[in-house]
Amino acid sequence: MPYKRIVVKFGTSLLTSGTDHLDLAVVSDLVRQVSQLHRQDKEIVVVSSGAVAVGRQKLKGIEERKSTPFKQVLASVGQGHLMHIYEELFSQHNITIAQALLTKSDLSDRAGYLNARNTLLALAGLDIICIVNENDVVAIDEIEELKFGDNDNLSAMVANLIDADLLVLLTDMGGLYTADPHYDSKARVIRRVERIDAEIERLAGSSGNIQGIGGMVTKIEAARLATSSGVSVVIASGRERDVLRRIDEGEGLGTLFPAQVNKIESRKRWMLSGLASKGRVVVDDGAALALRKHNKSLLPAGVLDVDGEFQRGDIADILSAEGEHIGCGVCNYSSVDIAIIKGAHSDRILERLGHEYGDEVIHRNNMVVL
Repeated sequence: MPYKRIVVKFGTSLLTSGTDHLDLAVVSDLVRQVSQLHRQDKEIVVVSSGAVAVGRQKLKGIEERKSTPFKQVLASVGQGHLMHIYEELFSQHNITIAQALLTKSDLSDRAGYLNARNTLLALAGLDIICIVNENDVVAIDEIEELKFGDNDNLSAMVANLIDADLLVLLTDMGGLYTADPHYDSKARVIRRVERIDAEIERLAGSSGNIQGIGGMVTKIEAARLATSSGVSVVIASGRERDVLRRIDEGEGLGTLFPAQVNKIESRKRWMLSGLASKGRVVVDDGAALALRKHNKSLLPAGVLDVDGEFQRGDIADILSAEGEHIGCGVCNYSSVDIAIIKGAHSDRILERLGHEYGDEVIHRNNMVVL
């Protein structure tokens, strides 16, 4: 099916052709493909890696260090040059571009989420292609919770943010394989994955380059997030001729992960992203069944445990007793209060706390169930 709003992620291994510097021929061809879709009135957002590689190229005479600050130096130097390259290439197609540098903290509150969303959608409405990257200069390892960790997850967050129809993760791999194609000549690309389960996760751990950030494992994590919020995902090789046009036309390239749900209302998409989650509520089997099958609210009687510190109005993840992620929602009670009322009937809340904010720990209207 043709898609209207598409997020395309370019991986470092693709942009550099496996070297330590950008392959300008590859970048130019990817820009040509994006421009072709843009001329068909598609709304395109590009999530691009490559800033560190460009910075390394620019600082070639300086001894490289493995420290996080030096990587941030490389990103800082490289980001401007990377954007200059994109500016030059897109201008050849008469396309104006913009840049957005995001961190997890930018999207972790409702206002920040909506501001970023409104900006990206406004750019798309003006036929401007936005190039998005993580702001590595401020997203440091010492503040780990502020990092997306890799551009695969960032691209899924951007797709979630703008209600994209499709997320395309372009890499140097042909998709998710049945085995590591580097070592198994019989390995084949899996063309369609209906559901990401333990077997798919196992295959991701054996499919090609999984060393470091941005391997197949993180692409599967990104696919899980995107598909659970109504976005279809394709993992494909950016080396395929006209790969973006062919994917848009429905050709079976790479691995397709179809959206698991219909488009989710904006507030629930934000909750489901996990960015604002402050803790976890563990529920028993009966509560898990009531949430999943019967569209019920979460009552204190079904709560087994609570983890993390959060206040009334904060978002918490909901987990089964086995640790499976059931969903998330806005809590009517703080983590301290939930620890006191867990396992109790709702009519005992006032007695135990001395106050009450309703019968539910999380009301169904403020919940997203996977």
